[in-house]
Amino acid sequence: MCGIVAIYRSKENVAGEIYDALIQVQHRGQDAAGIATWDSKKLSMHKELGLVTEVFKTEDSLNLEGNIGIGHVRYPTAGCSDVSEAQPFYSANPVTVALAHNGTLTNSEDMKKFLLETHFCQFNTGSDSEVLLNLFAFELSQIKFSTLSNQHVFSALKKVYSRCEGGFAVTMIVGGIGIVAFRDSNGIRPLVLGKNGGGSHMIASESSALSSTGYVFERDVAPGEAVIISENGVLESLICSSNINHSPCLFEFVYFSRPDSVIDSISVHKARLRMGDYLGEKILKEFSHLNIDAVIPVPDTSRTSAMQVAHKLGVKYREGFIKNRYIGRTFIMPGQSIRKKSVAHKLSPIEIEFKNKSVLLVDDSIVRGNTSKKIIEMVRKNGAKNVYFASAAPPVRYQNVYGIDMPATKELIAHGRSVEEIRSFIGADELIYQDIEALRMAAHVGNTSIVRFEDSVFTGEYCAGKISEDYLQKLENNRTGKQ
Repeated sequence: MCGIVAIYRSKENVAGEIYDALIQVQHRGQDAAGIATWDSKKLSMHKELGLVTEVFKTEDSLNLEGNIGIGHVRYPTAGCSDVSEAQPFYSANPVTVALAHNGTLTNSEDMKKFLLETHFCQFNTGSDSEVLLNLFAFELSQIKFSTLSNQHVFSALKKVYSRCEGGFAVTMIVGGIGIVAFRDSNGIRPLVLGKNGGGSHMIASESSALSSTGYVFERDVAPGEAVIISENGVLESLICSSNINHSPCLFEFVYFSRPDSVIDSISVHKARLRMGDYLGEKILKEFSHLNIDAVIPVPDTSRTSAMQVAHKLGVKYREGFIKNRYIGRTFIMPGQSIRKKSVAHKLSPIEIEFKNKSVLLVDDSIVRGNTSKKIIEMVRKNGAKNVYFASAAPPVRYQNVYGIDMPATKELIAHGRSVEEIRSFIGADELIYQDIEALRMAAHVGNTSIVRFEDSVFTGEYCAGKISEDYLQKLENNRTGKQ
C-alpha cells in the first residue's frame, strides 16, 4: 500500500504543497517518500528512504521548481526496501514521464518480458511500478505525433488498460501535457479529485489529503478513468477501459484509510461505526453469556467500532492503552521481528482499567496474531480477570495480491485454522469475529450502487487478473524468501 498525490497550481512552485499533502497520506507508507515537479521545460526530483519529514528535512530538498508535481509515500509490497525503489520513477523516452503508483500489477512479469522483447527499455529495479511506467512510455512511442496531445495519451492508456491486470492508482507528469492520473478498471485502489478557490487541482489517494490542505473534494476518479490536468489547468477525462467492474478494496475501510476520508462516496468513519453496530449485535445474539465490564479498543483504527460495540452492549467504553505516537503502524512494518518489538514499545496498558475486570478488547482485524497475543499477555499481567477479544473484520485467511502486504499465507494466523485454534494461540478467553456479510453491508450502506467489494483476504476470491495457484505459490515463495 502506498500514498500518491498530484497538484497543479497556476504559477507558484508546488513542492511545498505536495509535501503537506504527503504528510496527510503518510499512514499509507513509511518506507520512502519522493516528489517530482515540472516547470514546462525540465523535471526536478528528490526522493529517499524514510518518512516525509525525514526525506525533506532540508530547504534544498524542497527547492524543486515547477507548478506541476506528483508525490509518493511507499511501503514495499513488490521489489525491495531500497532507495532505488523509491518513487516517483522517471523516463525520458519518448517524452519526459514521471510516475507514482499505488497498487500491484498481477501480470507484471508478463509485461516486463514483453517490454524486454521489444528492446524498448532496460529495468533498474524489481518494482512493478517501473514496469507500468515503461509500458505507458512504450505505448506512447507507438503513436505517431508531431505535437503530443491529450488524445494521444488517452490512446496509449487504452492500450495500457488492455494489457495490465491488478489493482492500481497512478499519478504521472507527462511533459507537454501536464498531470495524468488513472485508476484500475475495478477501482480497487482509491483515487480522488479536488480543487481550491485559487484554481489549483489536487489528485490524491484519499479525500483527507484534500480537506487537510484546503482543497474541496469534487469526486472520485472512476474505475477505468484517466484524468488529465493540462499545463494550463484545463481538466479533461475519459473512460479508457472497456471492462469496468467496480469493486473497491474492503480492507481500506477496515484499516488503511483515515476515518475522515470518503472513498467512492462511502464515509470511512460511518462504515466503521456500522462495523461496530453489527459486531455488537452479533455479541448480543451469540455471546450474551459474557459478563463484560468494559469495552476497550486496541488503538487507533478500532476506536470507532469499539464505541459502537459498547453502545450496543450497554457497557462502559474505556481507553485502556497509552500509545507511543513516535512508533509507526506495526501492520506495515517490513519484518516480523520489528513488529514484535514495536508492539511492546507502542502500547502501554493502564492498569486501573484492567485490574480485576472482565474486558472486551476490540481490534480492527487480526492478521498475523502476534500483536493480539502480546496485547492479551500485557492485559493479563495488569490484572484482568477475563480477556475477550473481538475483531471488526472476519478472519484474514488468504493472500492479498493487489497492493497490501499480506502475501505469505504462513504469516496469517487464520489461514488453515479454526476460530478456536486462533483463540487458543492468542490466549483469549473468547474470540469473536465479524461476519463477512456484515462487513460488506457496513460499506455497502454508504453507497448502495456498489454491490461488490474486493474482499479476497477474507474469501480467497480474486476479482481482477488471472490469479492461478501457480501465481499464488510464486508470490508465497517470494514473500518467504524461497527460490
